Amino acid sequence: MQQRPLRSILVTGGAGFIGSEFVRQTLRTSDALVVNLDKLTYAGNLGALKECAGNSRYHFVQGDITDRELARSLLQTHECDSVVNFAAESHVDRSIGQPLEFTRTNVLGTCELLDASFGYWRALPPDRADNFRFVQISTDEVYGSLGTEGSFTETSPCAPNSPYSASKAAADHFARAYFQTYGLPTVIARASNNYGPFQQPEKLIPLMIVNALEGRPLPVYGDGSNVREWLHVCDFCAAVTRILERGEVGETYNVGGNCERSNLEIVQSICEVVDRSSESGSPATELIEFVADRPGHDFRYALESSKLRGELGWQTKIEFEDGLAETIAWYMDRYKNQDPLVSGSLHRQRLGLERKG
Repeated sequence: MQQRPLRSILVTGGAGFIGSEFVRQTLRTSDALVVNLDKLTYAGNLGALKECAGNSRYHFVQGDITDRELARSLLQTHECDSVVNFAAESHVDRSIGQPLEFTRTNVLGTCELLDASFGYWRALPPDRADNFRFVQISTDEVYGSLGTEGSFTETSPCAPNSPYSASKAAADHFARAYFQTYGLPTVIARASNNYGPFQQPEKLIPLMIVNALEGRPLPVYGDGSNVREWLHVCDFCAAVTRILERGEVGETYNVGGNCERSNLEIVQSICEVVDRSSESGSPATELIEFVADRPGHDFRYALESSKLRGELGWQTKIEFEDGLAETIAWYMDRYKNQDPLVSGSLHRQRLGLERKG
């Protein structure tokens, strides 16, 4: 597949954890213009984009992806040749309590963005239309739950078990439908669990780091045996770029980190690193607290990523142990310097977080 030149990209949700890494990485590694459309909910963090300030190739616009006319205006004004849709409500616990909010953003928002992109794309001259791409960012959770063996492939049926994963599966289906029905050149990227700097402290790894530093309980669902496949956010964003440049339209690509760990193993690894850097005499593992399991909690996820690796030549570069150690060090440094992003007490006040794991 010939590599597409990247000239002007509309990134939605570009102030979020993964989206902001994609924005930073794209500005560092290409000459593309990046237009960042983000609603700036609790999950949006402009502090993650400080290095982009003043860059003439970067434009931030606060807005909602459900605003079709705004999206179409941005596409036209900046003559975009790509859309990468990171915008989403993403926390499973929140989706259980607020399923309609997830439906609004993840399903309706994606549909509005697809329709805006379709209206823009069909008016382009043939050469620019051929070069246009819409990349829908998805998750391994759309496939449902695995047993102790096997991996999901791109042809595995979707069987979502939470309102979050159901909303993402629906968005994927609409992206596929816009390709099949209208010819809009869409591609879907499904990722395993991302981790790294700037992730919101409601997610497992940053929450456990901050709680351990504060000496607070480390709540783990069930017996901690649920397994996730982990992928550093830098590696995932590199995969998205590869898909954007070389991916086949109408296709889906699994992006897995080939690193499976149980939730309990993750928490124990965090405790070991925190203990080596802490002045507390008590091991952090004593803070582990097993709590009632999440409703519909998927047991295991694992992705077969040979299609992406073989056809597009992508591979991970960050080993999990190295990436986790660097991530813990990043959060510890930010916590020490009272960065609002990682202040546990502040986020508990803002988000009402007490027991997430």
